[in-house]
Amino acid sequence: MSGLYGFFKALSADPILDAEVRAEAWALGGRHRGEVLEGARTELSAGGLSPRRQTLLRAVIRSREAARP
Repeated sequence: MSGLYGFFKALSADPILDAEVRAEAWALGGRHRGEVLEGARTELSAGGLSPRRQTLLRAVIRSREAARP
């Protein structure tokens, strides 16, 4: 039942916009010396983040992994 609950909760959450992902990637690059993907992973694994911030960091990771050749 928790899987179904999570699915519907995700549908009701505020969507992460592409512009937010790009802005966060830019900020991560500044904080992590250009290493956006590793910076996002590091910050995500550090914990203590709001659910929205976790979702944003995961979106950055997905976008960067999709852009890899």
